[in-house]
Amino acid sequence: MSRSDISDRTYDVIVFGATGFTGRLVAEYLATKGKEAAAQGAAERPIRWAIAGRNAGRLAEVKAAMEAIDPACASLGVIEAASDDAASLERMAAEARVVLTTVGPYSTRGEPLVEACIRAGTDYADLTGEPEFVDRLLERHHEAARARGVRIVNCCGFDSVPHDLGVLFTVTKLPAGEPIAVEGIVRAHGSFSGGTWHSLLEIMARPGRKKREARSGEALGARKVQGVKARVRYEKGLRAWVCPMPSIDPQIVLRSARELDVYGPDFQYGHYVQVKSGLQLVAGVAGFGAVAALAKVGPTRELLRKVRSPGEGPSAEERARSWFQVTFQGKSASRKVVTRVSGGDPGYSETAKMVAESALCMALDRDRLPARAGVLTPAVAMGERLIERLQAAGIRFELLEG
Repeated sequence: MSRSDISDRTYDVIVFGATGFTGRLVAEYLATKGKEAAAQGAAERPIRWAIAGRNAGRLAEVKAAMEAIDPACASLGVIEAASDDAASLERMAAEARVVLTTVGPYSTRGEPLVEACIRAGTDYADLTGEPEFVDRLLERHHEAARARGVRIVNCCGFDSVPHDLGVLFTVTKLPAGEPIAVEGIVRAHGSFSGGTWHSLLEIMARPGRKKREARSGEALGARKVQGVKARVRYEKGLRAWVCPMPSIDPQIVLRSARELDVYGPDFQYGHYVQVKSGLQLVAGVAGFGAVAALAKVGPTRELLRKVRSPGEGPSAEERARSWFQVTFQGKSASRKVVTRVSGGDPGYSETAKMVAESALCMALDRDRLPARAGVLTPAVAMGERLIERLQAAGIRFELLEG
């Protein structure tokens, strides 16, 4: 089967995990988008999409809820598939241009779907923030996906779209051909779902990950890139403390920099979280350290799992009060710029928007995307076209200074 065959697929996008908390938000976003497009008389054909999961009864409930948003969802596809049923994953992947998955933890449940998508010649998007999972896909599946012409794109939610695309947006504002250094500083207010909490516990419970970035970098590109040796400091311009942020985002940004010429001949990146006071900083570091330590011990890890169950998440009212902004300070030899990416609820409402637009970008905008395949970052796979989609969807990319 060649990649040209995907034009005949039944669906543009399949949302796998649509009965979970975040998966349902993705479905709601697509249903609302379809309704708004129809109301505006959009010239494009309607999005052909489906929901998928392991429980037929819960899928029927989700479909009914989508019909309440948009009666056109009466024709919404419904597919039964499960992470531990390889045959069902093969059937699902063969029906879609893109499979979007919210089913985690990805390190224990995600790889079979990636394999099915590569075999079917189907693009893939997920919400993982798990470095070990991404490392494993790079080692095991990058070459097969590239040979097949398939885009396997991780980290299409708050991890790591604002940071990855925010840095891309920033470096395009700096002169070409000069060494570039960028720092990203995150502020956010929001809650978390049960699925996210359980994924975080899985990450903390595992031993320290092996250092694979250099090997991956050699395989994916020859650019000189490095992370900045981050330190806690008081940032006068922000009137706040900034602290190194332990997340997958720097890994994703540096991978993009290895691939793309616009990042200059020499690129550095530092990643921080902003806090209001020294006391808040100390309390946050201590709290994170305590949870990380407890997650490594079986009995206490089981107690932590009970804090929030999978499928639970913040209410619509809580999400409406949530927000994020990531400020980027970029500099080259001859210029400095400050940019910002900002939006609403980072963990759920905006994450659903980001991953949905990522999937639609790969499904519908293929002719406008870079000619790349393999295990890719959002910036490498979709670049400025995804920025355009997210701006149209209400996520702000702004040049503040420079």
